[in-house]
Amino acid sequence: MGSSWADHAIKALDNGDAVTIRPRGNSMTPRIKSGCQVTISPIEDKTQLKKGDIVLCKVGGRKFCHLISAIDGKGIRFQISNNSGHVNGWVGPGCIYGKVTKVEK
Repeated sequence: MGSSWADHAIKALDNGDAVTIRPRGNSMTPRIKSGCQVTISPIEDKTQLKKGDIVLCKVGGRKFCHLISAIDGKGIRFQISNNSGHVNGWVGPGCIYGKVTKVEK
């Protein structure tokens, strides 16, 4: 997934608006299949994020819709992974922009 779609989505999320995208790629199959319509909503309280949530985030300069695969004991760092178990890295709450709230064909 390139960052142009993500930059547009992040801007809308920062304004408090939900966005709908159609991400391409297979890293989140079967939870999100390539080309499915995905709704991403702003997150009011990032302390409520949990393992298994799919989020729009930035890890190492790249933007993804990937899973929260772990949360540190203090709830201030989140491990981001794809659905196949590949770990992208750890991020703080400032690198998480929105949460996937709906996936449609």
